[in-house]
Amino acid sequence: QVPLVESGGGLVQAGGSLRLSCAASGLPFSNFAEGWFRQAPGQERKFVAAINWNGDSIKYADSVKGRFTISRDSAKGTMYLQMNRLTPDDTAVYYCAATGAYYESTTPGAYEFWGQGTQVTVSS
Repeated sequence: QVPLVESGGGLVQAGGSLRLSCAASGLPFSNFAEGWFRQAPGQERKFVAAINWNGDSIKYADSVKGRFTISRDSAKGTMYLQMNRLTPDDTAVYYCAATGAYYESTTPGAYEFWGQGTQVTVSS
């Protein structure tokens, strides 16, 4: 398995920013597409953003377009999610995921590997 470890979550006021990181190790990360998903209490896990293996194809959920930016540093084996202008609706556990496919997907079932999640709480 590819261990994925998220970090960077926390408590922030509405309008603030956070940067999540997802560190991967164990397999050729540079060949993997990756994504971010989030899950609020009582809700299903939802797509946030995804990036393909070389970073030249990116997808965002409509709810985060223009506020969140996904990126990756393959040399470091790390993916990032810069989150700006946060609102209470962004409160959730955020998970990073990776797939051996080259191309990104918005569907959780397309990803073989998952991190443990990091809590993001946005206060109003």
